[in-house]
Amino acid sequence: MANYDEDILLSQRVDLNSEQTIESQVLRIAVYDEFKAYETYSKIIEKFGAIHPFVNIKEAEAVHYSALIPLLQKYNVEVPLNDWASKIEVPKTYIESCELGVASEINNIAMYDHLIANTTQNDIKDTLYKLQAASYNNHLPAFRRCVLNHYNGVNHSTSLNSIDDMMSKANEYQMLLEDIASGNVDQNKITELLSKLNISMISGAGLGAALVAFINSYQENKE
Repeated sequence: MANYDEDILLSQRVDLNSEQTIESQVLRIAVYDEFKAYETYSKIIEKFGAIHPFVNIKEAEAVHYSALIPLLQKYNVEVPLNDWASKIEVPKTYIESCELGVASEINNIAMYDHLIANTTQNDIKDTLYKLQAASYNNHLPAFRRCVLNHYNGVNHSTSLNSIDDMMSKANEYQMLLEDIASGNVDQNKITELLSKLNISMISGAGLGAALVAFINSYQENKE
């Protein structure tokens, strides 16, 4: 069984031609994405154990969707079906999970920018601002620290050929990251980033250097 508006929910974009009200689309998109985050981090914990920062952030995601549901009830909006548990593929390693966390939280922040711009209801807007702030101030920095701590201590005793290969593969990836870090954060760019981080992502020292540079640049631009 799928959500009747699955295309809208997955696109995370308000469809002005839809028969659904703007408020309905905004709220359903937001809660569906929070469901996704909760289920993703739950699956990672199931695989790797009660690891940080996933344990704390998983609980925060539950608080997030719980904050949205009363608004859906107020505006007579049906809560979307949470069907993420069967869709999620868990990364192979802990560090890939942290990298996925970075990309997911950036995607979440960009999504809220779009949703906030498309609602005029103050109570909805206020809640979305608070959830976006939590992602930016708490979740993204936690995953950022996870990635930085890993790659600052990475073992570079790999063969030169392997490092050259990793750096070559990271080149295209880094160009995309720099484009996003420069402020060009649109949905297509985020989708491309997530696809490159999709479990079978490039790994190793080359990607680590590129990702660390991106995270630092992103943080500086936001500040």
